[in-house]
Amino acid sequence: MEVEVKLRIPDSETYKTLISLLSPFHIRTHNQHNNFFDGVAGQLSSQRAVLRIRFYNDQPTTKCIICLKAKAVLVNGVSRVEEDEEELDPTIGQECLTDPNRLGSLVESSRIMKRVKDEFFGEINDVEGLGFVCLGGFKNLRNVYEWKGLMIEVDETSFDFGTLYEIECESTEPEKAKELIEEFLKENGVSYSYSVASKFAIFRSGKLP
Repeated sequence: MEVEVKLRIPDSETYKTLISLLSPFHIRTHNQHNNFFDGVAGQLSSQRAVLRIRFYNDQPTTKCIICLKAKAVLVNGVSRVEEDEEELDPTIGQECLTDPNRLGSLVESSRIMKRVKDEFFGEINDVEGLGFVCLGGFKNLRNVYEWKGLMIEVDETSFDFGTLYEIECESTEPEKAKELIEEFLKENGVSYSYSVASKFAIFRSGKLP
């Protein structure tokens, strides 16, 4: 179970102020490209699940992660979601973008894809019978900061219909983490609100909340 604090930043100027305030604590930046997949008959989405392939286009190396997320709940700025992920060869990841049905051939080599087959395509025994579609995706610029024992991620997410700015912080004590972050934002006059939808849900809706 992934548990995260999620706070929305209203605009680019507030975002710039925030990353300036956090700059002494900056440890890394990721250029991410997120791509999402479902079964041709909506086998995953019908059970509140989604399959994601994320590319980290960071120099000098590119990394690729395949992830299965399910049963997401977001309440009062705290997100809880079942998450399982593993590393994937970036070349294979690109092949899956070109031909989503390539995912079916990974059942024997990928723990995630075996789970997908067993949990969402249980009635299909033939791997070639697994059909997938790519739902599209979006890019995300993620700055990571280590601050007061927390790993804070500040995202600039580029959708075709607009840009979202958001703070994320994974924590085993989300209420305590949220309180610390909120105090910091208030002390520095940084406007924010509780996030009301995941990035994937926003992507699928086609509009910013």
